[in-house]
Amino acid sequence: MNENNELLTYIYQNAKMGVNSCTNLIKSLNGKDNKIKKLVEEELKGYEEFVKKALKLLKKHKVEEPKEKGIIADFMSKMGMNMELMKDNSDARIADMLTKGFTMGNVDIEKKIDRFEKEVDKDILNLAKELLDFGKKQIEILKPYL
Repeated sequence: MNENNELLTYIYQNAKMGVNSCTNLIKSLNGKDNKIKKLVEEELKGYEEFVKKALKLLKKHKVEEPKEKGIIADFMSKMGMNMELMKDNSDARIADMLTKGFTMGNVDIEKKIDRFEKEVDKDILNLAKELLDFGKKQIEILKPYL
C-alpha cells in the first residue's frame, strides 16, 4: 500500500470509528438530560464530514473504500463505553472518555503526518491536519465539562 492509500485509509477508518462511537454514545444518552449530548451531536457531524471528505479523496486517488476497523473492535468499544456509562454517566465522565479518545487519535494522526508529510499528496496531508485540528479543538471544548 502506498503512502497516500495508507494515510487516507487511516483518516477514513478514524472518522468512521468516531461516527460509530458518537452514534453509540448518543443512543446511550437517549432519554437522559446530559448537557454534553448537544456537543456529542456536533462531534458526530464533524466526523461525518471527515468521512465524506475522505471518501471523495479515495475516489479521486482511485483507492477502494477501506473496510472499517472491524466488527469485534466496534463491539468491544461499544461494550466498554456502555459499561463505563453504567458506572457513571455524568457529563464529566463522558467528557473524560471523549478527551482520552481524541488524545489517542491526535497522537496517532500526528505520527502519521510526521511519517508521511513529504510523500503524500497535499490534499491528503491537509485532510490529515484538519482531522488533527478537529481533535485538538474538541478537547478544548470538552475541558469545561471535566
